Amino acid sequence: MALRNILTVEEPVLHKTARPVTRFDAHLGELLDDMRQTLTNAGGVGLAAPQIGILRRVVVVDDDGELIELVNPEILETSGEQDGMEGCLSVPGRYGMVKRPEFVRLRAQDRDGNWFEAEGEGLTARCFAHECDHLDGHIYTERAYHMLTDEEMAELEEEE
Repeated sequence: MALRNILTVEEPVLHKTARPVTRFDAHLGELLDDMRQTLTNAGGVGLAAPQIGILRRVVVVDDDGELIELVNPEILETSGEQDGMEGCLSVPGRYGMVKRPEFVRLRAQDRDGNWFEAEGEGLTARCFAHECDHLDGHIYTERAYHMLTDEEMAELEEEE
């Protein structure tokens, strides 16, 4: 396993559509292991392969301490709405207000190519939607209706 560099918003690869995974082999397993380690080290809740420069449809999500690996994820159903602050490892130090579904159900493959369904609500649903956006070349700042100013960020830090 190895830590990978997380690319930032100005990198062109983050604005491209990722290709489906077709080979379920040791290389994919190594990528997933590296992504797990990189996400944990960065203290984030989700990481998509394009964020480390790999244009493949691969995501790792931290669902309350359990890391979920999603290969070729497809959102099947969403419901409800949540409105909240969102950040991204590829947009360090910046946060914005984004509307996302309250519930997301998706279908994905595991590292061996087996299909399964996963669902989440709240932060997990937000993360599923956010990471699937990355696979389509979109960053949350495109969906944000308000990016927090430096002053607003300072106020939030004071409250903590």
